[in-house]
Amino acid sequence: MTPTSTAPQTVLGLETSCDETAAAVVRRHADGRAEVLSSVVGSQIAAHAPFGGVVPEIAARAHVESIEAIAEAALKEAGLGYGDLTGVAATAGPGLVGGVMVGLSFGKAVALARDLPLVAVNHLEGHAVSARLGADLPYPFLLLLVSGGHCQLLEVAGIGACRRLGSTIDDAAGEAFDKIAKAMGLPYPGGPELERLAEGGDPTAFELPRMLLGRKDCDFSFSGLKTAAARLAEGVTHEADRRNLAAAVQEAIAGQLAEKSERAMKAYAQAHADAGLRFVVAGGVAANRTVRARLEAVAQKNGFSFAAPPMAYCTDNAAMIALAGAERLAAGISDPLDAVARPRWPLDAAAAAAAPTHKAGRKGAKA
Repeated sequence: MTPTSTAPQTVLGLETSCDETAAAVVRRHADGRAEVLSSVVGSQIAAHAPFGGVVPEIAARAHVESIEAIAEAALKEAGLGYGDLTGVAATAGPGLVGGVMVGLSFGKAVALARDLPLVAVNHLEGHAVSARLGADLPYPFLLLLVSGGHCQLLEVAGIGACRRLGSTIDDAAGEAFDKIAKAMGLPYPGGPELERLAEGGDPTAFELPRMLLGRKDCDFSFSGLKTAAARLAEGVTHEADRRNLAAAVQEAIAGQLAEKSERAMKAYAQAHADAGLRFVVAGGVAANRTVRARLEAVAQKNGFSFAAPPMAYCTDNAAMIALAGAERLAAGISDPLDAVARPRWPLDAAAAAAAPTHKAGRKGAKA
């Protein structure tokens, strides 16, 4: 979508979709350049660590207790007050709906009290624009969104214009990392711990299944890998074997991401060669060095430039939510104060309706 306003947008962003309470202030300049004035993230890792994963009720209560202080800290760090804002953006989904409601309700209160426009942001759209926080990255581009709850390949033509090329049919890559790490007895959050354990390991020491070999589409599957690795972990006790298993898991996940991304690149290149070939990786798994290196190599092989958000904006943060809100405001888009919190909210609604990756009643990654 082409922006209709050239006025700078200074937006407070709020992110509470999982276990981080985050607030940020981002200024989008008239030329489209994004300037992060502040970014504050309150982590709940200590609260969830005893349970080995995120407990939704604990997360929601923690958001309630900290959202006001986090927002005020972001404004203070930016050297601004509420009166200096031109809008407020809050994650409205997808995510743990109790937490989403906290951030969205706080955003509505700010918008109402200060007579500011509200933007109810799709969390996935925040990830989609996150690489634009650190680079001059024009639309369109091919995006691999890969995190704890999401794994999708998307054609991003602009704000509000995403077309799904592929998605996970069961677990997300980050979920596989975390659950395999838990099976190996690694502390929460498991993904970064598994990456550390994999250093120096031999990825060929264990044979793990390759999923969807007979399919020629761009969909992903990590459930079988997760189950196989968890079973192997039960019999692995020596430290060298644990390192090898961690390395094998990391290589298997990176390999599937690279294989499906390359397939999407070939299809994307046929339609967009004249617009420039740009490949973007966003989401928490984009911080994994092995995954990033494999994807960068695939991009180079297929003639794509490679971009990823700065490490601080790979995992959940409010700067990406603020930027998505600012770009929508620049395009003349805002939302009413009765905007609802959504546990599920596909970026490509048409594709989700025509070819849902998850059937009603089935569990799986946020779709």
